[in-house]
Amino acid sequence: MLRIAVPNKGSLSGPAADMLHEAGYQQRRESKELRIVDPENEVEFFYLRPRDIAIYVSSGRLDIGVTGRDLLIDSGANAEEILPLGFARSTFRFATKPGTANGVADLSGMTVATSYEGIVAKHLADHGIDASVVHLDGAVETAIELGVAEVIADVVETGTSLRNAGLEVFGDPIMKSEAVVIRRVGADTSEEAEPKVQQFLRRLQGVLVARTYVMMDYDCRAEHLEKAVALTPGLESPTISPLHNEGWVAVRAMVPAKEAQRIMDDLYALGARAILTTAIHACRL
Repeated sequence: MLRIAVPNKGSLSGPAADMLHEAGYQQRRESKELRIVDPENEVEFFYLRPRDIAIYVSSGRLDIGVTGRDLLIDSGANAEEILPLGFARSTFRFATKPGTANGVADLSGMTVATSYEGIVAKHLADHGIDASVVHLDGAVETAIELGVAEVIADVVETGTSLRNAGLEVFGDPIMKSEAVVIRRVGADTSEEAEPKVQQFLRRLQGVLVARTYVMMDYDCRAEHLEKAVALTPGLESPTISPLHNEGWVAVRAMVPAKEAQRIMDDLYALGARAILTTAIHACRL
């Protein structure tokens, strides 16, 4: 039975559960449940603190896990990312009082406060910067005001809380994070060795595609078909069917959801009619 770690709380928990449900896996009904078994899919889910998941997976006790890229790197665990999931995106940046620093090269000899000591220490080491890193659990913006550090490193979304504290971001992003599927480094994830792992990954990839694309159907005159197909090439190629009215064909193709409205406008201008889009709930490529 495949053993999978899933976040039990925080910004990763809800979206992870939704994606797993869309992929056809049973999920817990109450937040207090720490373990459930999905016998139909031969999977056992363990609901753990997001920060601990990489440690459990790296130990080999659990086969795979869903966590944040930031938490994986910060843990220093012997685990690796095998599939990005596209939710819980965040960006890590340095911030300080205006005029203190312009880039990572200016941090030599300074103290940086952060809740992600592993990420920051690795970033500084990668750039050859000799700086001290102080670990704080949350509310790192106050570290500079209280004299604990000259610089902070934290997740930056709108930057409002930093500006309110009189701080500004500087330099390039430290990293960009999102939810990922992880596996112990060196584990064999081939179809032959772990068919259930590959099935799990295919299901999640199917959900990602289903969220990204819509199915588009439309009718157009045969003489305009080549131009229409250029707008809707599909993944392999579109499905073309003749209509009862001579000179007309029906076309079906998958198109990127974010471009669907523009494509519909272009098709209509080309003379296409009965243009419809429908959601895709699951797929395999």
